[in-house]
Amino acid sequence: MNNHLVLQTDFGKSDGAVSAMYGVALSVHPALPIFDLTHDISPFNIWEGSYRLFQTIKYWPEGTVFVSVVDPGVGSDRLSIVVQTETNQYIVTPDNGTITHIKQNFGIKEVRMIDESKNRLPFSGESYTFHGRDVYAYTGARLASRVITYEEVGPTVPVESLVELPIFEVEIDNNTIIGNIDILDVRFGNLWTNIDKSLFNQLSNRYGDFFEVIIDRKGSKVYKSTMKYGRSFADSELGDPLLYVNSLDKIGVALNQESFAEKFKIGTGAEWKIKIRKTN
Repeated sequence: MNNHLVLQTDFGKSDGAVSAMYGVALSVHPALPIFDLTHDISPFNIWEGSYRLFQTIKYWPEGTVFVSVVDPGVGSDRLSIVVQTETNQYIVTPDNGTITHIKQNFGIKEVRMIDESKNRLPFSGESYTFHGRDVYAYTGARLASRVITYEEVGPTVPVESLVELPIFEVEIDNNTIIGNIDILDVRFGNLWTNIDKSLFNQLSNRYGDFFEVIIDRKGSKVYKSTMKYGRSFADSELGDPLLYVNSLDKIGVALNQESFAEKFKIGTGAEWKIKIRKTN
């Protein structure tokens, strides 16, 4: 039985790039089950690609093969790898930081470099700009359909040698907690932080409590206000700011039925910090 193949890219779907990846995968095995994680990663945003894998991967069965292509360094000397996670799933990706959140949250069991002399689409020519099709989709499909074993991907690479993006660790000081704005709940404009609910609860909070929230970028203040901690959006009025627990058990920041990110021009990544201080 085939494993699932799940594709993630920053290609969008306005041209034939994603379709070409599907075609390559199905040429390996016509009955291979293929799914999309997303193809709307912001162009070249490796951090976002790393986070979307973290958001999704634990809900898929063991043996699932993920192909993640956010690859601004395509054609350079960066490695092409397949990572085996501690939860026995596989990620086919460039070694450019895409596995940062996976390594931190789930752990990496083993890494293999893709041997392109064996695992590259036949007759794919001399192009070095579409590894997503010629190397990653092809290798991922071969692995998911069991045409090759994991050991046949290529030689092992030390886990500690993998490229990782900088991660900001949450800090707690008395009644204040400082974290990072990791990602957006894109469609609705909510901010998702790296502050776990269990850490937030160390502030001895209850639903209905109020907190001062400060957001800065590279040390410059972008936003400051007081908002309520609610169980759901029903605990606030239209347009009111709200702290809440998101679907990953992390603290989120929202405006009820408005885009917080758009209204206050908030971004994501290691340079965006959030400070939450209990006021009552």
